[in-house]
Amino acid sequence: MKVCIFEDDKVIDFFPLTMTRAVFELRCGRTLLIDKLLDFLSNPSEVCLSVRDYLAEVVKMRYPNYHVNEFEYLKGDEVLFVNGRWLYSGEDIKIVEDEVAVFSNGELVYLRAKPETVSEILAKGDIGKGVKEVAGKLGQEEVKEAKLVKWPWELVFANPEMIKYDFKRLGKKGVHAKVKHLEIVGGDENDVYIAPTAKIYPYVVIDVSGGPVIIEDGVKIQPFVFIEGPSAIGRDTYVMGRALIREGVTAGPVVRLGGEIEESIIHGYTNKYHTGFLGHAYVGEWVNLGAITTNSDLKNDYSEVEVYINGKPVKTGSLKVGSIIGDHTKTSIGTLLNTGTIIGVMCNVLSTDLSPKYIPSFTWYYAGRLSKGSGLRRMLRTAERAMARRNVKLTDAERRLFHYLYEMTREERENYIKRYSKRRV
Repeated sequence: MKVCIFEDDKVIDFFPLTMTRAVFELRCGRTLLIDKLLDFLSNPSEVCLSVRDYLAEVVKMRYPNYHVNEFEYLKGDEVLFVNGRWLYSGEDIKIVEDEVAVFSNGELVYLRAKPETVSEILAKGDIGKGVKEVAGKLGQEEVKEAKLVKWPWELVFANPEMIKYDFKRLGKKGVHAKVKHLEIVGGDENDVYIAPTAKIYPYVVIDVSGGPVIIEDGVKIQPFVFIEGPSAIGRDTYVMGRALIREGVTAGPVVRLGGEIEESIIHGYTNKYHTGFLGHAYVGEWVNLGAITTNSDLKNDYSEVEVYINGKPVKTGSLKVGSIIGDHTKTSIGTLLNTGTIIGVMCNVLSTDLSPKYIPSFTWYYAGRLSKGSGLRRMLRTAERAMARRNVKLTDAERRLFHYLYEMTREERENYIKRYSKRRV
């Protein structure tokens, strides 16, 4: 039986994070959603990934051994279609042997299809829609244990428990690097894993009373750092002296961490190098947060946080939600981000006044004004320079992706710029 991990129509509710990656490439815990799904499926060798057409080229770069949008490959076989939003965390769920659609709280988790049904799904021209339509014709089962994430902040809320789950999956524990004056306090010392090539400077304190701490190969941690579990510090990450890494933090690979961070997910190659608070946030790749950049994650009146998704306010059900920041966005020194702020892809936030709740992709925000900034060509040059500093090249496929996204978001961007211009008249 072949496996197809697919995106459905909820993917836009994770913008801007899913503008540049498939929904199953989102991180929660130490690993990505797809890593957990493949582990659940016993790491099958025959995998197809169904993503939006404009993402196919870059996803293929990241998963060269899988069939990305190569749907002819699925014909003539039984296929297990798995929803890429499934946040698998070790639930005892079995794959049924019959042709069936399996739901959790009204949402499709997976569908097992015979060859004839596979052909019917492929004929729809969209795997997500095809699976949804065919599911109504098949036998159905319910598995309430399965969790399908609906909003980006749900990944932040789930992160502490997912770090615990990934620590068990990792199957490693103990301090394997050479360290001096490391203090492990609270809980069980077996709830720490420090990889052999990590470099831990003296006078680092790790508290595992709330959960495990994972420190991977190549990590450097300067003196007087406090790390509270559950937390996962990814490969080749650099933690600056006196940093306060509180519970529920996932960062890396190749991230720079400083200041105070709490319950946040930070994708690779991002710099949060300096003093400033980041809490209950989700940050994409290649983001640079300038010195003293701080996000609010709690309103002064302690009321529920609303976040703007696709132009509409969405109630989060939580008092604490920080920022959600798209890839390649930059903030200046002293930037202040409002509670539940969404910042798009390749934005430049250059202001010390409190940010608006939503900043569209490819815009600049400065002193209460929103503008188109320097244009895509210069933004790509900036991205190229930033990536070169980490010995990574901006590929032609990525350039084409950003050109597509620039045009895709043009109308929204221009409307927001006009709206801000009218406010100043």
